[in-house]
Amino acid sequence: MYGPLFYSKILLFGEYGIIKDSKGLSIPYNFYNGALKMDEFHTDDTHKSNQNLKRFSLYLEKLQNNESSLVSFDIEKLKSDVEAGLYFDSSIPQGYGVGSSGALVAAIYDKYADDKITILENLTREKLLTLKNIFSEMESFFHGKSSGLDPLNSYLSLPILINSKDNIEPAGIPSQTQNGKGAVFLLDSGITGETAPMVQIFMENMKQEGFRNMLKDQFVKHTDACVSDFLQGNVKSLFGNVKELSKVVLDNFKPMIPQEFHTLWKKGIETNTYYLKLCGSGGGGYMLGFTEDIAKARLALNKYKLEVVYSF
Repeated sequence: MYGPLFYSKILLFGEYGIIKDSKGLSIPYNFYNGALKMDEFHTDDTHKSNQNLKRFSLYLEKLQNNESSLVSFDIEKLKSDVEAGLYFDSSIPQGYGVGSSGALVAAIYDKYADDKITILENLTREKLLTLKNIFSEMESFFHGKSSGLDPLNSYLSLPILINSKDNIEPAGIPSQTQNGKGAVFLLDSGITGETAPMVQIFMENMKQEGFRNMLKDQFVKHTDACVSDFLQGNVKSLFGNVKELSKVVLDNFKPMIPQEFHTLWKKGIETNTYYLKLCGSGGGGYMLGFTEDIAKARLALNKYKLEVVYSF
């Protein structure tokens, strides 16, 4: 291993909303991880990752020249490591909304950034924002536009509360109950999602006044309520707000929900057995589910693969 492990993340609340300053809550998900490794004998996968890192290193060199006050890297070391077979060995599924590029960005920053901000320091709000800005610029290579939150979560391996664009802090989340019936789970759509086209659809929609009003009056309102309910452990109120959020997403974010899941999504709302929401940008990958009774949800969704990520 050529560097430490970095974990995947789950944005529990705030997808799309954080672009427009809603609250957000992101937690590390240790089930998946990735690390930098060296390999002279390339397999197809390591070769592909190595080529990707080659392109990324050129991008970082350009970034450093344009934004020298923001970040600088040991580019020569990175380039010679890439030549020697550097690759990112990751179990994080790509296009699934759990931060595969975020973990890679965190690993490269950790290994090659000069004067890096480390997790052992007293992480002031300024330092967190600086890191977020650096990661936002770095991750834009993969998505076209990035908030920088995925790499931040991966790098710190802490739950992060997003109060607004310029106000983020590490968050304490209520500890899980081992035998609780309630759960947050991942539902595998079996389809890979692409972030960039989904964000593009969202940005197009943002040109319409009606969509902007819905975002502010409904989407952001329920997202913010979900975040504070979750952090305070108000489970009853949380499920009420998650249900409302699930409805708003079904009505207004249809392109982000794979076609064959529209009925399943609606059924959850009608039966109150589970509520689905987007995990990341949507279009495929995982969806996030909330249920007050995981056994009932498993029964209702028995054709699908469920992974519990948090239990109440």
